[in-house]
Amino acid sequence: MKIIDFFFINDPSCFFSISLILFFVISFPKKSKNDRIFLMRRYYMQNIGFIGVGVMGQSMVRNLHNAGYTVTIYTRTKSKVEDLLKSGIIWKDTVKECVQNQDVIMTMVGYPQDVEEVYYGENGILENVPKGTLLIDFTTSAPALAQKIYTSANEKGLLSLDAPVSGGDIGAKNATLSIMVGGDEDAFEKAKPLFHILGKTIHYTGDAGMGQHTKMANQIVIAGTIAGVAEAIHYAHTAKLNTETMMQCISSGAAGSWQLEHNGQAMIDQDFNPGFYIKHFIKDMKIAQKEMDSYETHLNILDKVLEMYENLHEDENGTQALIHYYEKV
Repeated sequence: MKIIDFFFINDPSCFFSISLILFFVISFPKKSKNDRIFLMRRYYMQNIGFIGVGVMGQSMVRNLHNAGYTVTIYTRTKSKVEDLLKSGIIWKDTVKECVQNQDVIMTMVGYPQDVEEVYYGENGILENVPKGTLLIDFTTSAPALAQKIYTSANEKGLLSLDAPVSGGDIGAKNATLSIMVGGDEDAFEKAKPLFHILGKTIHYTGDAGMGQHTKMANQIVIAGTIAGVAEAIHYAHTAKLNTETMMQCISSGAAGSWQLEHNGQAMIDQDFNPGFYIKHFIKDMKIAQKEMDSYETHLNILDKVLEMYENLHEDENGTQALIHYYEKV
């Protein structure tokens, strides 16, 4: 009896796996071993359930769909995703329905309490996905919650990654997000084909929760940077500078940054549409503040910028609306 016949008779799934390996070797002879592994991983994770389709989630879902994945979505307001549904993306009415029979579950919701709600309970993710499912939470959330989800997932034979992103609506649309990932490294390797559809800068940061800790460091940098941008523009207005000329002068020098280029220009243009909501940035800063409280220390700039945003009372505007703080003082 031929070896391949033995596998087919005794284990058809093994025969399928061997056939798939031969297919990739024959079909892509010029690709490296790593490239073929990358393609095989993608094949095995074809069906994606995506929960939380907001400003950034819509672009992420569209990029996954355009890359050939079968994407099923759930979000609280169906009317906001009609364009996605017209393009062939599948809608489900509940979290439970959305996550059943999927290879990968992705979440991108607003707050830590939202994350806990969609993952736990009889209708949540953890109770309704098959063993071996890969769970990826893109929400900026609490490191301790990421660790809790990882432990719960591990007990059920699931893979869990915390993978907060940075880059805003522009990065999500252009698939240039920075993705910082915590969890088991083998799960990270399995998820890489998906991350490369969504982002440009992909990093494994360590154990569960470390992706969230890395995102906190990112948000702390942004807090100081966007306040500096707002102060510079307020200074320019006060000194009666030509703000467009000022921007051209400083954006290409040492002061240059994403915040200056994008949010600085939005401040000048009086465009306060949210690429990133103030309410979500306040949430992020409070998570970072709580983490520092646990170490019995404080970050003065973070604390001050958080206070400034809370005093604005403009939660539905984009973070560039911080310029209004300076107009009021």
